[in-house]
Amino acid sequence: MTKAVVVRQLGGPEVLSYEDWPLASPGAGQVALRQTAIGLNFVDTYQRVGLYPVQLPFVAGNEGAGVVIALGEGVTGFKVGDRVAYQGQVGAYAAERLAAAERLVPLPDGIEDQVAAAIMLKGLTAWYLLHETWAVQPGQTILWHAAAGGTGLIATQWAKALGATVIGTAGSDDKVALAKAHGCDHVINYNKDDFAARVREITDGKGVDVVYDGVGKATFEKSLDCLRPRGLLVSFGNASGVVSIPDVTLLSRKGSLYVTRPTGTHYVGKREALLEGAGKLFAAVQSGAIKVEIGRTFPLSQAADAHRALEGRETTGSVVLLP
Repeated sequence: MTKAVVVRQLGGPEVLSYEDWPLASPGAGQVALRQTAIGLNFVDTYQRVGLYPVQLPFVAGNEGAGVVIALGEGVTGFKVGDRVAYQGQVGAYAAERLAAAERLVPLPDGIEDQVAAAIMLKGLTAWYLLHETWAVQPGQTILWHAAAGGTGLIATQWAKALGATVIGTAGSDDKVALAKAHGCDHVINYNKDDFAARVREITDGKGVDVVYDGVGKATFEKSLDCLRPRGLLVSFGNASGVVSIPDVTLLSRKGSLYVTRPTGTHYVGKREALLEGAGKLFAAVQSGAIKVEIGRTFPLSQAADAHRALEGRETTGSVVLLP
């Protein structure tokens, strides 16, 4: 048995139940992990409410770091005692868990466990969005919504290191200051200013090359107004609700625009891509190009409070749960 946060019915944070959970021996291709740190992400809330379906009951969470404590049949490349991290495997909110060995990444000595748990999902998301979905080039201008969030703080620093002009949005003066300290050339407080109008002012009416939007419904249409002709809107989250486009001709009227909805499954689903992205992420952190901001930590037993803080926009940077 281990301690875990279990979802037995869909709903609000109150459905997260901290309880004993059975832990089997690792099967073929699996390892058992003693977890040391667990990342909190919006996808965890989407699964909790049923937006992203997971068969009930399930242990919540998708990202963590820990130590290998047992190996299943056929596992190579790892040994007991290895430090590892992962993302994209449901079941993270637990003191111990089983995980697919092929989805684990070895941790270099210079990356602490809490840092790894804070960056695996968010950092790999930033990697494929900035390097694969739209390969950001020196001299380009991007807009990143929720720039003071966990993914935002990683991505804006990385984009700046790639030579882009980075415009961010945030919802308070404190978050504006945090985003400015983490790579943004300009930050717009969307609760005070019309962000589309400000983007046009900042870019002398030209618009940006690409908008990265993890907010969703509340920002989608105005984000289109921020783009230059034939620019790209990358919609990668639903923090304010799910986006829909009732009339696709809207894209032609606003400048023959492109829209994409990327997911990690299609960018880091293969082990080669996972290792490439993680390697570049760790290198960027170790070089100082990305400084990781862990805004808050919660005991694993208080995962419901962590969800309330995340959904209430009360967090900045990454949030980590500690078993």
